[in-house]
Amino acid sequence: MTMLLIFLRKNTLAMVGGLTLLAVLLAILFAPMMITYSPTRINVLHKLAAPSWEHWLGTDAFGRDVLTRVLYGGRYTLAIGIGVVAIAFTVGVFFGTLAGFAGGVVDMLIMRVVDAMLSFPALVLAIALAAAFGPSLNNAMLAVAITLAPQFARVARSQALAVSVKPYVEAAVSLGLPTRRILWRYIFANGLGPLLVQASLSLGSAILQTASLGFLGLGAQPPLAEWGADVSANLQYMRGSPWVALSPGMAILLTVLCFNLIGDSLADWFNPRRRSELD
Repeated sequence: MTMLLIFLRKNTLAMVGGLTLLAVLLAILFAPMMITYSPTRINVLHKLAAPSWEHWLGTDAFGRDVLTRVLYGGRYTLAIGIGVVAIAFTVGVFFGTLAGFAGGVVDMLIMRVVDAMLSFPALVLAIALAAAFGPSLNNAMLAVAITLAPQFARVARSQALAVSVKPYVEAAVSLGLPTRRILWRYIFANGLGPLLVQASLSLGSAILQTASLGFLGLGAQPPLAEWGADVSANLQYMRGSPWVALSPGMAILLTVLCFNLIGDSLADWFNPRRRSELD
């Protein structure tokens, strides 16, 4: 714990990213206690009102408070991002670890499927899947999870290949321990560091892809508050009332940036050479 505190104190970007993300999460979590407006209540008499003490980020074309929609929309966007990464992590790590440990035909079959999926740009594949599944928040979540799982599979396979040749793994195999226990207690546990780094970076990617699908109308549907959908709905008012589109757009930018900063810091933490330099 002491080493971690020293590392964080010397890694300014990690501190900035972590504290900013914590502030965003707290604001989203306690939004109902801080704001009395409803994210879906329409008040056309106050449409496109400029930022003021009453509406800190102004109102949109339907008179809805922009700050309220940003905070409530962050609940859906962040929850989807975490859910997407959890699904992609579970599926990708399982098949990647299995491929690296088993080798042979199993490795070839799994990795050829992974290579085929990675041959498509992630966002293009997510758009195609979301369009095939139908426009909805759950389908967008599933589409993004499918595009991120191959990345975890590649990282998990490389870690499994590196750890499988270690003496303690060979000893476990020679003792006849169950394969499930070897995969969980020895290979997965000792290759967790790079997977956590990948998970942190994938959170930013998941949020960005989910917002992109919402922007294209393949994710959250009106009147649900969601950052990407709100940017798309308010983009036409950008010239005269820029706050309606800039506010959710800046929320996406800030959150993705925080996750990327944390991911880079985790990469330094799990790199002994880099960690010793910072210590």
